[in-house]
Amino acid sequence: MAARTRVDEGLLNAPRVRRLRLWPRRDAGVLSGDRFGRATEGFARAMGTPAFLIGMTVFIIVWMAWNTMAPEALRFDSADLGFTALTLVLSLQASYAAPLLLLAQNRQDDRDRVQIEQDRQRSARNLADTEYLAREVVALRLAISDLASERFVRDELRDQLEDLTATITALREQADDASGAGAVSAASAAEWAAGSSGAAAAEATPAGDDAAPDRAAGPRPDDGDAGAARS
Repeated sequence: MAARTRVDEGLLNAPRVRRLRLWPRRDAGVLSGDRFGRATEGFARAMGTPAFLIGMTVFIIVWMAWNTMAPEALRFDSADLGFTALTLVLSLQASYAAPLLLLAQNRQDDRDRVQIEQDRQRSARNLADTEYLAREVVALRLAISDLASERFVRDELRDQLEDLTATITALREQADDASGAGAVSAASAAEWAAGSSGAAAAEATPAGDDAAPDRAAGPRPDDGDAGAARS
């Protein structure tokens, strides 16, 4: 048991020997569908080019010329038998070319199907965006229709400006009238004050003039008797 364990450990520690395979592994990607499909598309694309047609024409001409004009010992396809080998080669090429072209066409159909699906989804998104924008435009149009027009707003502002100007003019006239009335009242008050002061001065002036001669004449006799009586 211990010996078997040591053998197993030795196998696990040793690197794995790479075995030769007649057919490559599928997981290696050699014969994967995508790589094989790309190869078939490349072959089909090459067959549809002028270079392939020119090369095939040159190959057939050289083949037929060699097997016709070359010495008998060097010929490998008899012209008397109708170039049997050339016919076989062309038949094999055609038999392989047809399936490869079909595979390339199937891959192209798959790509077209995916592209059509993407185009359909893109068209659906564009349609949804267009409908949304149409709804927004209709909403904006309704909102604008509810608003007052520019001419109406201009007329309203002009009317309000005229009313405000008339109000300011009336207030200014009232202020001017009030200031004029105040000036007249002040002048009247000044005149009345001046008249009152003049009247008071006129009343006070005669009394002073009458008392002055009495003081100049000296004391009267009655004043002395009155003073003696008080004492």
